Amino acid sequence: MQHFTAHLHDEEGTAALGAALARALAPGLSVHLHGDLGAGKTALTRALLHAAGHTGTVKSPTYTLSEPYSIQLGSRAVSVIHFDLYRMSSPEEFLDAGFREDFNGDNICIVEWPEKAEGVLPPPDLNVFLTVAGHGRDVELQASTALGNSCLQRLKFAPNM
Repeated sequence: MQHFTAHLHDEEGTAALGAALARALAPGLSVHLHGDLGAGKTALTRALLHAAGHTGTVKSPTYTLSEPYSIQLGSRAVSVIHFDLYRMSSPEEFLDAGFREDFNGDNICIVEWPEKAEGVLPPPDLNVFLTVAGHGRDVELQASTALGNSCLQRLKFAPNM
């Protein structure tokens, strides 16, 4: 399986990685974002969505738990659903909300705080680990499926030096 690590020196580096990931997206992809508060999970998602063509505001779905966005991948309209599970008190809330149905071959699902739905959340194709390091961030991307592997194979990103 593909694996990628980099040091992102600043916010622009995080935005550049988000833009590079946007160019590597595929329908059905499930991405789990890991990191402490302030590690850059929402910033990465915002950059990805804007680079994928979303022109409106991208807010953290902390209180709504999920926020859908429509983008074009080639000639195909695709929904990107951004989940923020931080405020969930149990994995059952994920099931009760009907979120499992969003994880299918058509949508792209990006999940912040996936550990909050451990045991009921569908497995990721790609895990992204963000860690604050000085003024920047360390990032690690790990593919765990063939779809995640092909995403990383398409990823064209040179971290800012």
